Amino acid sequence: MLEAAIFVVFPFCMLFAAISDMLSMTIANRVPVLLVVVFALVAPLTGVDWATYGWHFAAGGLVLAVTFGLFALGGMGGGDAKLLAATAVWMGLNIHLVEYLVASTFIGGLLTLAILAYRKSLLAAVTSHNRFLRHFADEATGVPYGIALGIGGLLTYPDSPLMAWALTRLAG
Repeated sequence: MLEAAIFVVFPFCMLFAAISDMLSMTIANRVPVLLVVVFALVAPLTGVDWATYGWHFAAGGLVLAVTFGLFALGGMGGGDAKLLAATAVWMGLNIHLVEYLVASTFIGGLLTLAILAYRKSLLAAVTSHNRFLRHFADEATGVPYGIALGIGGLLTYPDSPLMAWALTRLAG
């Protein structure tokens, strides 16, 4: 049962956040809340010691402090900031968090360049009323960075501590 929660909740939340941000330029608060609550309930049952458990929440707090500052300066959306912090709780204050941040940053940079190029193309004028592409074509909106965060999370999650625990349990 724990393995199922570990295999399903995080990937579902990352996928939901990415699609939601693409379609509406928002990431619902229930996504990061679900991530934090499920981690808080599941992690102790996997044998995570209390010090490590605390460090996972410290990672979330640290990332939230930085991303809240970026949000206050207008450099990041609030949903993105909350999603990053909740994801940091799952990754922990270790190399897995760095991998996630680097992957998401790289993917976000590529996404931003692609969207900027798309907005300057003739294709944007033709597809600007398409439900899936309208925010990409609108120069007045920002970049739906939740897409990059979702993809970065999905790419780096297989190496995360909880996923490693779940895979070990299934293999044993």
